[in-house]
Amino acid sequence: MDFSLTPEQTSLVESVSKLAEREFGERAFTRTEFAWDSLKVLAEHDLTGLTLPVELGGQGASLLDAVLVMMAITKVCPHSADALQASNFGAIRQVAKFGSDHVKNEVLPLFLSGEALVTAGMSEPDAGSALTELRTTARYDGDHVVLNGQKIWNSHGPDATHSVVWCRFGPSSREIGAVLVPFDAPGFSRGKRELHMSGESHCQLFFDECRVPKEYVLADSGALKKMLSIFGVERMGNASRALAISERAYEMAVEHAQTRKSFGKDLCEFQGLQWKFADMKVRLDAAKLLLFRAVANADAGTPDATEAAMAKLFANETAFAVANDALQMFGASGYSQEFPLEYIVRRTRGWMIAGGSVEILRNTIAGSIFNRRFDQRAGAVAAK
Repeated sequence: MDFSLTPEQTSLVESVSKLAEREFGERAFTRTEFAWDSLKVLAEHDLTGLTLPVELGGQGASLLDAVLVMMAITKVCPHSADALQASNFGAIRQVAKFGSDHVKNEVLPLFLSGEALVTAGMSEPDAGSALTELRTTARYDGDHVVLNGQKIWNSHGPDATHSVVWCRFGPSSREIGAVLVPFDAPGFSRGKRELHMSGESHCQLFFDECRVPKEYVLADSGALKKMLSIFGVERMGNASRALAISERAYEMAVEHAQTRKSFGKDLCEFQGLQWKFADMKVRLDAAKLLLFRAVANADAGTPDATEAAMAKLFANETAFAVANDALQMFGASGYSQEFPLEYIVRRTRGWMIAGGSVEILRNTIAGSIFNRRFDQRAGAVAAK
C-alpha cells in the first residue's frame, strides 16, 4: 500500500498552492463576505467542477485530486476555499447528478463559471439532523412546481443565487424530494443576514407559493436514498478544510515554538510542550489517513458512508483540538484577532456541526458496527 502522492499529484498541489498565494494570500483571513472574486479565479483556472464529468463542463478529475486542491487552498485562504467547496463538493453535485437537461445545459454552466452560486436548503426549525421531519412542501401546478415553507442555517444564503431545496411532495418520507430554486423566483424571499461565530453569513429562506418551472425538480420522491448517496462527497470537503486549516495553525505553532523564548529557553525545549506537539502531529496524520482512505476507496467518486463518517468525525475533532492547542502556544497573542489562530479555532468548531454533526456521524458508525438502522424517534425500535 503506497501512501505517497504521485508526481502528478505533487505537481498539482505545488501549482495550486502558488496560485492561492498569488491570488488569495493578500486578503486571507480578513474577509467577511463571500469571495466572488476567488470563485471567478477558480473558474478561470479550471478548478470548479473538478470531479464532474467533462461532458457536463467538469474536469473529470479524481476525488483525491479535488481533496488535495481543497487542502492547498484552505491552508492559504479559508474564505477562498469556501468558494471551492461550493463549486465542487456541495449542492452543485446534486444539480449535476439529478438535474434535467435544461438545468444541466443552462444553469449548471453558471455555477461552473463563477457567475452563480448554489447552496443547500435542508435544515428547518424542527428538521436539522432529523431531515425526515422537514415541513417545506411542494406540489405540481401545470408546468410549475409550487413551494411553501422555510429553511434556516443556509451557508452563503445571503449571497447565493440558487438553492437545492429539500421538500415534501407528499406526507411520507419516501415522498421527500428536492427542487433547484432560483432566488429570483416569484414567492421567494430571504431573511436578514445572520453572522455566525465562524464569521460566516447565513440567512433564512422563505417560500410563499414560490413558483418554479417543473424542469427545476431534481427529485419528487426518494430523495433521501438518491441524493444522500453523494452527500459523503460534501463531508470529504468539510473534513479536508478542517484538517488543512488546523495544519496551518500547527505549522505556525511549530515555528513559534522554535523562536519564542521563555525562562531563557526556546519553547520547544520544554518537555510538556514537546508532548503537545507530538500528539498534534499524530492526530493530524491519523486523520489524514482516514480521509485519504475514504477518498481512495470511493466508488465512482462516492465514498462509503461509514468511511466518510469516520473520516469527517475524526478530522473535525482533531482539527478543533489541534487548533485549540496551537492557539495556546501563542499565549495572549493567540487569542488576539491580530493573528489568525482565534479565527481558526472558531472555524474548526463550526465544522463539527455542519455537514453532519459529530453525534450524527457516531450514529452512522454505530449502525454499521451492529448492521442495524437505529431510528432516533421516540419509541422507535432499531431495524435489523
